[in-house]
Amino acid sequence: MSGHLAGKTALVTGSVQGIGLAVAKSLAGAGARIAVHGLASEAEAAAAEDEVRAAGATEAKFFEGDLRDAAAIGKLVKAVEDWGPLDVLVNNAGVQKTVSIADADAATWDAIIAVNLSAAFHTMHYALPNMARREFGRVVNIASVHGLVASKEKAPYVASKFGLVGMSRVAALEYASVGSRETGGVTINCICPGWTETALIEPQIEARAQQAGGGRAEGVRALLSEKQPSLRMSDPSEIGDLAAWLCHKTAHNITGAAIPVDGGWTSQ
Repeated sequence: MSGHLAGKTALVTGSVQGIGLAVAKSLAGAGARIAVHGLASEAEAAAAEDEVRAAGATEAKFFEGDLRDAAAIGKLVKAVEDWGPLDVLVNNAGVQKTVSIADADAATWDAIIAVNLSAAFHTMHYALPNMARREFGRVVNIASVHGLVASKEKAPYVASKFGLVGMSRVAALEYASVGSRETGGVTINCICPGWTETALIEPQIEARAQQAGGGRAEGVRALLSEKQPSLRMSDPSEIGDLAAWLCHKTAHNITGAAIPVDGGWTSQ
């Protein structure tokens, strides 16, 4: 399916590292122009642009936008639309903090909900009507296995990801009849990764390593043995390749899905 996004423009939020960068590179490999976004210095943004170009993007450009600010999100989407019609939106940016309900404060709740859930609402609010007018669009929301099942000490994060899955299903229903098999239609789906090799989970690995009295490998094993039957973490590129496949025209009837990539976690 290489090249199926030739001539298309994609915005991937939080794409200067981790899963977001991997998704941007997979979309680039499919021929898309990539709007890179995230919290980054000038040098970090340039490095991400270079990686995306090397992966195959005909063009790559960094865009700023504070995802905690609805007005800034509107400006971000407009800036990308001015650069090129936005065909693919990947809401990837996310934050997490492991804390009990009793110990969580209002600032933690507000920050996690703002970035993980509200920001995706605002990007879809601005992007989906234009996709509908063009009769083609793909929204891929990077949720989490924690959008399907819960874990202790993650109430704000789990709430944000369950909300993202539910909101995506509503959007899928609202846009299901747009376009045709020939145009590709407008689809909205979630990918729900389990344990994946990213910086986001390093604090949890470190905590488990300390509990186990060992190094990082022991911390990883402790995490996976509790939840992920495959005992293997996913590589971010695997999430990226799934996102790119969901953007193919032949995926026109896959919408409203929440696809786990979790080594059997949610099958238990």
